[in-house]
Amino acid sequence: MPVPWFLLSLALGRSPIVLSLERLVGPQDATHCSPGLSCHLWDSDILCLPGDIVPASGPVLAPTHLQTELVLRCRKETYCDLCVRVAVHLAVHGHWEEPEDEEKFGGAADPGVEEPRNASLQAQVVLSFQAYPTTRCVLLEVQVPAALVQFGQSVGSVVYDCFEAALGSEVRIWSYTQPRYEKELNLTQQLPALPWLNVSADGDNVHLILNVSEEQHFGLSLYWNQVQGPPKPRWHKNLTGPQIITLNHTDLVPCLCIQVWPLEPDSVRTNICPFREDPRAHQNLWRAARLRLLTLQSWLLDAPCSLPAEAALCWQAPGGDPCQPLVPPLSWENVTVDVNSWEQLQLQECLWADSLGPLKDDVLLLETRGPQDNRSLCALEPSGCTSLPSKASTRAARLGEYLLQDLQSGQCLQLWDDDLGALWACSMDKYIHKRWALLWLACLLFAAALSLILLLKKDHAKGWLRLLKQDVRSGAAARGRAALLLYSADDSGFERLVGALASALCQLPLRVAVDLWSRREMSAQGPVAWFHAQRRQTLQEGGVVVLLFSPGAVALCSEWLQDGVSAPGAHGPHDAFRASLSCVLPDFLQGQAPGRYVGACFDRLLHPDSVPALFRTVPVFSLPSQLPDFLGALQQPRTPRPRRLQERAEQVSRALQPALDSYFHPPGTPAPGRGVGPGAGDGT
Repeated sequence: MPVPWFLLSLALGRSPIVLSLERLVGPQDATHCSPGLSCHLWDSDILCLPGDIVPASGPVLAPTHLQTELVLRCRKETYCDLCVRVAVHLAVHGHWEEPEDEEKFGGAADPGVEEPRNASLQAQVVLSFQAYPTTRCVLLEVQVPAALVQFGQSVGSVVYDCFEAALGSEVRIWSYTQPRYEKELNLTQQLPALPWLNVSADGDNVHLILNVSEEQHFGLSLYWNQVQGPPKPRWHKNLTGPQIITLNHTDLVPCLCIQVWPLEPDSVRTNICPFREDPRAHQNLWRAARLRLLTLQSWLLDAPCSLPAEAALCWQAPGGDPCQPLVPPLSWENVTVDVNSWEQLQLQECLWADSLGPLKDDVLLLETRGPQDNRSLCALEPSGCTSLPSKASTRAARLGEYLLQDLQSGQCLQLWDDDLGALWACSMDKYIHKRWALLWLACLLFAAALSLILLLKKDHAKGWLRLLKQDVRSGAAARGRAALLLYSADDSGFERLVGALASALCQLPLRVAVDLWSRREMSAQGPVAWFHAQRRQTLQEGGVVVLLFSPGAVALCSEWLQDGVSAPGAHGPHDAFRASLSCVLPDFLQGQAPGRYVGACFDRLLHPDSVPALFRTVPVFSLPSQLPDFLGALQQPRTPRPRRLQERAEQVSRALQPALDSYFHPPGTPAPGRGVGPGAGDGT
């Protein structure tokens, strides 16, 4: 594949005279060797199959060193290819076998036995050359005269001209001799790339800079390099230099490669893949990856690039709890729910959610198979895997006999089956309906008995009901609505401000949960588990989650929305806000946040418009200026009357003011409106 000489000079240096590459004329391959040796090119295109290594029965030639050199193969005066010349240095290994008669009797052997020592040593040298996407192997024959056969000494080298390769490519060369004595030698080499193609980053953009002359015409192609199958083209244009091509950082993936070539007949195409180690490219790869269920026992991970990943089968209880591994585990070759890379969770899908139809109150039964057809069953519950039958107090244990009957009668759906065990989904709807029917019957009996009592003691019943009503109201007021307060721990001063707000809200009919008051519990459970438990309990009780925004919280949310993954860094032992984003964000994306979430920020610290737009789909209040509206949103649906609400707002404001003054005006700093230095505040 010829290329104009001036392009090779650009690739290999400003002045070709400085490099002084040797030029070979003609397309024929050739071989030559050191003085005293004789060599012959036996075959220039053989099948690349390494021979077996067998113990040598006598002296053999073995490769000791590989050496390469760049040369030019020119078919015309100005059209040349870059070519790799390979030299294989050889040495003699092994020894002649001593005749048995000479060892036994110590005398001279038959003179005919000495003939092999005077014979020449002959071997075949196999050279293999790999430069994506082609591989070539050649066979050289070399003969060493007896005079040069010195055991353990080098006898010279054999040289092959030459293997053609593209500019900028990575080549691998390995060699061995036949008969074999030791493992083959190998060498990896990076050929020069075209210096007039540069890649630079500028903010969110990546620039491909092609610094060629104005009259030079060339082709440029972007493609996804695939380990299996042909490359996937993404973009192609014929251009005239110089050019600057701009790519958005969201288009980058590790396997995105660039191919460039001059628009000349049979020109060399240069390929580079500059984004293999780019962190942004790897983030984009996982963002574009999709996990799809094909059947109940097979899955497909669809990603732009081939990537190594670990797959694991796990189960997740309703309510957003973390996915827990199956105990005992099932094999994972054909199924996955989590995809991990670099020991971090990258992708999670609940594969059977659609195949089971609408969400039901099902229970998963894990069947484990042992030797001699022994099998055991357990039910997956948040507390673990409950053996069936069992006398435990869990729901699955109480219904264990019925579940086993359903499984034996074929009423359960099999989700997975292999040599280790199986996974079944059994419906609990009919048992729940039975329990509700018994509950309704008990309620009806209680209502009938209460009506009878009211008829018998009408006057006494009126007073009793009045007292009962007052007790219910006072109990509800004392209990208050649950509120979970989430914030980003920007600094210790901001944490003190959050603690003051939480304490002030506790003086109202509100039950406030905040990680400041649960540090020991968080350290034991971890921030993710602690947040999931608090959020589930708060929402189940009709409570509200308060997102308290600060500059640090806005930065974390923006990075989450941009990258689709958690912010860099592992979760700290008390970092509940960072841990909550993986669960809070889906509620906002799916439109489930209104009525369940409320936002807030402090007046002089952050403006509500600075909160990302997605989180402004719920009310965001500025404190303390909008305290009445904020408290009204927290105490819904039993919002007090306006006058009472205003009194509570003033109460919270008074409790909050010292913390605000301490945060915005730490001790030792002047108060607003007062001077600093000599004469300050004395009226001069």
